[in-house]
Amino acid sequence: MKNAIVTGTSTGIGLVTSLHLARNGYRVFATMRNLAKSDAIKEAAGKEDLAVEVIEMDVCDDASVERGFQEVVSKGGPIDLLVNNAGIGGAAPFEITPLEEHRKMFETNYFGVVRCIQQVLPSMRERESGCIVNITSVVGLQATPNQIPYSASKWAVESLGEALAHEVQSFGIRVVNVEPGVIMTNIFENSAEQTHYDKTSPYAHIMQHNGRVFGAGFERNVQPILVAETILEAITTENYKLRWPVGPDADGMAAVRNQEGLSEKWISLGAIKDKYEYADEFEKLFGFRIVNEKK
Repeated sequence: MKNAIVTGTSTGIGLVTSLHLARNGYRVFATMRNLAKSDAIKEAAGKEDLAVEVIEMDVCDDASVERGFQEVVSKGGPIDLLVNNAGIGGAAPFEITPLEEHRKMFETNYFGVVRCIQQVLPSMRERESGCIVNITSVVGLQATPNQIPYSASKWAVESLGEALAHEVQSFGIRVVNVEPGVIMTNIFENSAEQTHYDKTSPYAHIMQHNGRVFGAGFERNVQPILVAETILEAITTENYKLRWPVGPDADGMAAVRNQEGLSEKWISLGAIKDKYEYADEFEKLFGFRIVNEKK
């Protein structure tokens, strides 16, 4: 039985992925910062008698990460699969986003990934076997206003994954970036405090547009299991790909990301304040609508 470690597993994508991997032959070590939130995954795994064990680990803490991986190896042996899922979100215009929020986002979303990869890479290289999955985001491909620290942190992980995939190719290690769009999870419960809408802000139209993008995503009701299924396909397929978008919004944005002049067209939308005009231009670019009601 292969050993997998999944970070950020108390809810959402991490929880569902842990269970899905266990159903498909993996012994899963599900890590989370707060073991008080472990009841859901323990109960779900227990009902199906799945090989899932919860491990306490904070990806922002060097010592915690080292202890967590040492515990996994002592119990299960070498790690065959690492899924870097732990992350936090946040939403506010750049002008009112404190520097500390940028640091907090990168500490979790980027440096947390770095810490975990550093723990598994030497063994994977020596064994010439292993797989590393980075859960990034469609905003790691298409920079998103009102979410600049989050978007920037995911761009950083996208870059890390692409370069690392090249570095370790000769050692038989597979690296993939899985890029969800809006998924029905409670990531905003762990978001930075700046997540809010202020109708008096000069950036109110930007906040509204961003909110409608998420609102349209929630209406599509894309469940975390789709991400879990994509992860399993990405690590088992014979037809390797680096990037795996998940959901119709991610598919739409990924499909046009390298279109000539896209960045300039995307930036030009920032001048539009009317929600219907914005929705029209957004749909022309990415192929899906964010405002359903008529003018």
